[in-house]
Amino acid sequence: MLLVVSGAASAAVATGDTSKDKIALSNSYAGNTFRQQQLKSWAQTAEGAKKAGIIAEAPAFTTAENQATEQAQQIQNLVLQGYKAIVINAASPTALNGAVKQACAAGVVVVSFDGIVTEPCAYRIAADFHKMGAVQVDFLAKKLGGKGNLLEVRGLAGVSVDDEIHQGIVDEVKKYPGMKIVGSVYGAWTQTVAQKEVAGILPSLPQVDGVVTQGGDGYGVAQAFRAAGRSTPTIILGNRQEELAWWKSQGVDAYQTMSIAADPGSSTFAFWAAQQILAGNKLPHDMSLPTLTVTPASLSTVLSTTAPGTVASNVFTREQVVGAVESSKK
Repeated sequence: MLLVVSGAASAAVATGDTSKDKIALSNSYAGNTFRQQQLKSWAQTAEGAKKAGIIAEAPAFTTAENQATEQAQQIQNLVLQGYKAIVINAASPTALNGAVKQACAAGVVVVSFDGIVTEPCAYRIAADFHKMGAVQVDFLAKKLGGKGNLLEVRGLAGVSVDDEIHQGIVDEVKKYPGMKIVGSVYGAWTQTVAQKEVAGILPSLPQVDGVVTQGGDGYGVAQAFRAAGRSTPTIILGNRQEELAWWKSQGVDAYQTMSIAADPGSSTFAFWAAQQILAGNKLPHDMSLPTLTVTPASLSTVLSTTAPGTVASNVFTREQVVGAVESSKK
């Protein structure tokens, strides 16, 4: 399940001196376990790099509830405070472009990840979220024989991740005439919000055969169906520990599903990408990171290494990041 990249790429690691450079993380939202895992992994990696004398410091700053205006101002302030690189998980793919362009003009390296920006001067690290949506539909279509009603649980409105996963779902459903999306709610990638929103829409829905999700919402969806006294459909899960534990409690043979999500370790991938650019490595402006998929065969192994309240994740090393980028060029 986890991405393994050979350390043989160490020769390609740039060794320019970044020991006096400051790198900042500008994060748009921290209201779910996925984002909290991102921040925890960032802090762990940044502290290690600081102790090793690789960078001077790398603090994280989070805006209130995905506010693009506040994040744009934050980026401008970080430039004034002398940060050499700013890593961004963006509230919007376009609303920050003005601030990002100003940062680039000031000589600051800007690396966006997860929620990316479209300003050409910035670097982008993105999972194939469109494919993540499509994979869910394909799995359900195969399991349901190409016929069934689907409920879609989306993430945060206006965020590029939500838009791309949604579009992947919509595009793939068109390939199956017998599949139909009968309802859609925003779950904010959070179990409690998803449970509340699904509970609110369930009385108006016909039979639901499958639920497509975005991560952080599957367990809440299951609880909403249970509370409503309705049979539990096939819910695509999103790698959170409580989801995986619930799946195992149902029995992987009795309840057949899959779990897929972006990797919260993307924050550490972005950290090392920024450091390497500062060190002189000519990385491409667009880089990709695989999503993480848990299958019935890997469930027990993944669950054993995923603590309660966290998400299945990688913590990338500098060598792994460079190796992954080099491999993608071949």
